[in-house]
Amino acid sequence: MRREVTLEEISDGRLYDANDMVKADCQDCKGCHDCCTGMGDSVLLDPYDVCRLSRGLRKIPEELIGSVLELGISDGNVLPHLAMCGTEEKCVFLNQECFIHEIRPGFCRLFPLGRYYTEDGFKYIIQIHECAKKNRSKIKVKKWIDTPDLRQYEKFVWDWHQFLLDVQEVFYQTEDADLIKNLNMYVLSRFYTKSYEENRDFYEQFYERLEEAKKLLSLGV
Repeated sequence: MRREVTLEEISDGRLYDANDMVKADCQDCKGCHDCCTGMGDSVLLDPYDVCRLSRGLRKIPEELIGSVLELGISDGNVLPHLAMCGTEEKCVFLNQECFIHEIRPGFCRLFPLGRYYTEDGFKYIIQIHECAKKNRSKIKVKKWIDTPDLRQYEKFVWDWHQFLLDVQEVFYQTEDADLIKNLNMYVLSRFYTKSYEENRDFYEQFYERLEEAKKLLSLGV
């Protein structure tokens, strides 16, 4: 999501790399699930998130979307996000504890960190207004994110971010409602609802689909 704010407004003003230490570890705050409630449609999911949930829950993506996942619009893109439920608007996966912790989405792994994108890539930031807990301890960024093959994952995050920006540019340059609808449905179908083969590397399959989508976009869809 595009946010027209300065770095100082949302963070401590510093940019961090994966090997830096940050005051983010809230594991001593037992029983606190503030970041798992009232999040609305903000916990957006990328294709790796949905693939990881699909494989871990043993359900095809189409079974997840419309039940535990919902669709929303972010800067013109129709994207899945975690569903919130009940009067507390808590995450659908939250009971006494998060029961998908091992396969939780990237947004959850990152929080209270965020990503600050530039033209060349992204750095990590500490979001100073997003978590009220003050007794967080220091932890290395890559340990906090807890994702296998972090370098490959970061490349994927950047490439997916750039692709969504390219799609948004198509939206901004057209008033053709059918084109916008069809492109959104294509992205959802190709990157989310079409399952990734378990016996093949996710990233290999993702980049095959990304290359296909880029060729399609260059032809004007």
